[in-house]
Amino acid sequence: MKNKEIIIDLLKTVQRTGIEDLISYLENSDFFEAPASTKYHLSEEGGLAKHSLNVYYNLKKMCSANISNDSIILVSLLHDLCKTGFYKKATRNIQNADGKWVAAQTYIVDEDLILGHGEKSVMIIQKYLDLTAEEMLAIRWHMGGFVPKEEQNHVSKVFNQCELAILLHIADLKATYIDERM
Repeated sequence: MKNKEIIIDLLKTVQRTGIEDLISYLENSDFFEAPASTKYHLSEEGGLAKHSLNVYYNLKKMCSANISNDSIILVSLLHDLCKTGFYKKATRNIQNADGKWVAAQTYIVDEDLILGHGEKSVMIIQKYLDLTAEEMLAIRWHMGGFVPKEEQNHVSKVFNQCELAILLHIADLKATYIDERM
């Protein structure tokens, strides 16, 4: 599994206490097997790892020298950590090219611990290592405008004060809607 090796190798370069424990958590979760979504992008085995790498490559290209490599690696590879243990395989009927209904594998959300998307990722990471305030903001708000209406004004405030947050959002959008088009 090449994506798994690349992600682990990148994480091993991070100079933070607890990174080995975080890597162990990833290896003992479904992070490397899980899809990135149920139907929107990379709804396939290993999709979450592939998406995380796509976000990393996009973010790496956009970041200036004032953003550390550790921050780039952590926020891009772990922004969707909340999706571990989040999906379960299921089947549904779809029409094939001949117009016949056939059973197909799909994924459904089966979340036990409902804490919010970005918030949950930050909480999981913080169990293993400390994040900077900018890293927490970037991960928490990486969904940008795809948040409930009552949080919309917070997005603008965060993006105005945290370059890493807006860049992570853009990298995630590019990965999802351009790089991973189905």
